Amino acid sequence: MRDQIERLVETAIERCRADGRLPSGKGPLPAVTVEVPRQRSNGDFATNVAMLLAGYLKQSLPPGSKPPAPRAIAEMLAREIPVGGLVARVEVAGPGFLNFFVSDDAWREVFRRVLREGPRYGEARIGRGMRVQVEFVSANPTGPLHVGAARNAAVGDALASLLAFAGYDVAREYYINDYGNQMELLGRSVFVRYAERFGRELPFPEEGYHGEYIRDLAADIARTDGDRHLSRPEAEVVAEFTERAMTRLLAGIKEDLEAFGVRFDVWFSERSLYQPDGGASRVDRAIAALRAAGHLYEQDGALFFRSTAFGDDKDRVVIRSDGRPTYFASDIAYTKDKYDRGFERLLYVWGADHHGYVARMKAVAQALGRSPDSYRVTIIQLVRLMRGGTEVKMSKRAGEYTTLRELLDEVGRDAARFFLLMRRADAPLDFDLELAKAQSTENPVYYVQYAHARIASVLRQAAERGVPLPDPERTDLGVLREADELELARLLAAFPQLVESSARSEEPHHLTFYLQDLAGRFHGYYNRSRILDDDPAVAAARLVLVQAVQVVLRTALGLLGVRAPERMTREPEAAATPA
Repeated sequence: MRDQIERLVETAIERCRADGRLPSGKGPLPAVTVEVPRQRSNGDFATNVAMLLAGYLKQSLPPGSKPPAPRAIAEMLAREIPVGGLVARVEVAGPGFLNFFVSDDAWREVFRRVLREGPRYGEARIGRGMRVQVEFVSANPTGPLHVGAARNAAVGDALASLLAFAGYDVAREYYINDYGNQMELLGRSVFVRYAERFGRELPFPEEGYHGEYIRDLAADIARTDGDRHLSRPEAEVVAEFTERAMTRLLAGIKEDLEAFGVRFDVWFSERSLYQPDGGASRVDRAIAALRAAGHLYEQDGALFFRSTAFGDDKDRVVIRSDGRPTYFASDIAYTKDKYDRGFERLLYVWGADHHGYVARMKAVAQALGRSPDSYRVTIIQLVRLMRGGTEVKMSKRAGEYTTLRELLDEVGRDAARFFLLMRRADAPLDFDLELAKAQSTENPVYYVQYAHARIASVLRQAAERGVPLPDPERTDLGVLREADELELARLLAAFPQLVESSARSEEPHHLTFYLQDLAGRFHGYYNRSRILDDDPAVAAARLVLVQAVQVVLRTALGLLGVRAPERMTREPEAAATPA
């Protein structure tokens, strides 16, 4: 609807320029932008394009020319806006705002449009097929996923779904950090615990991995293999234990993510970057490319990337003086590999402790000949689990943190995902465990899901009473005159723009606010109105309305990875109003 009004304004401008009422300046005209006013008294939509045009003409007309005032331009354009179909009336306000009041018939038509387009309603085309990769979670396979990784997974997965719905060609990827010192520390930690099972005390690695899961891994090896590994060369055993521990932990990560409703298109091994491929590894080729472009230099026996040339606060070591590559070398090669695979935009979801990496990685993108804007990072802030206003730790087996699996066991997948998406990613989040489990309208996800289930119940009642579902195209919607009905139409009409703006800002949390607003408006309408009215014409129109609301609830929940149930296991009290 907003797009339609923008086109009406653009047409009005063209007409006024064509007959000379609006002078032609130099350069491109300012874009027409239509917004929703904060106050309903200012219309359903408004634009300040008249003021933008006045400024444009003042700058581009020859000296001595006197462009029309903003309000005069607004009045000129208002006369060219057709009234009677989409627009009920146009008002000029203040210094030159154009305020548009949409007709009730146009609002009612939204219900038909939603049902006509079904699950595709709200799709945007801003992506135009651009290939985008979203890399998220990517936790080291050195332990179970924790609650922070759960928030990362919820945000990354919802972001990927939102971008795909907005027209991007999206791939989800998990980067497995299976190379380097942390993997050896994992194997050595398991080996020490394994040796303890047979009475041999070995020094525990200073930065080794603690937690009962390490003891569990060691116990399993001892149970199946006995003590035979104690007589083997330690380095050989540590290498084997590293592989066995990583394989098991990675399988657990995949199982937990599957239970969380998260699936990846690609699981990418960091180790593969160092494997020869056509004579040289991808790390070697990436370093060679940067060296050839003049972005690397040697100092004190080490190889540095000149990242300060691209705005970083200092240059970064790529190869240490002893010849060992840094983690940054892997990052460079991995970034180049992504671009080489044809991705035009790289999106990352990182923890708060990675904030300092953003500048150096954008510098890498530029050194590889890409725009820094093609390398985009969403930073995830910390999650605190709260019970009764007090922070809690639920961990039983993982050590110092609560795992994703423990969170799922306590509150379930849908509540976990919705609650983890209820704040901006870069804002800290307090997760209320008791509220997430409550089967009441105080629980936001329950409240939204109940709206969907309530509509499903209405449709079942209609079938039981022999009331056929109406054909939206042939149903008279003119009987939908209540303020609640028109407000629901306005909310459904806003959904496509919400998808577009959320995709542009890469902020899926806006969908949780929208869903709560839509569910609240529907519940209020349901409690005040009888859907299956005694008047068949009213019942038919209201059945069209509730089906349209259900479609949007289901679509928006789906983008968040939250299920839209047909029935609730338990309905809240005072919710038995007849349909």
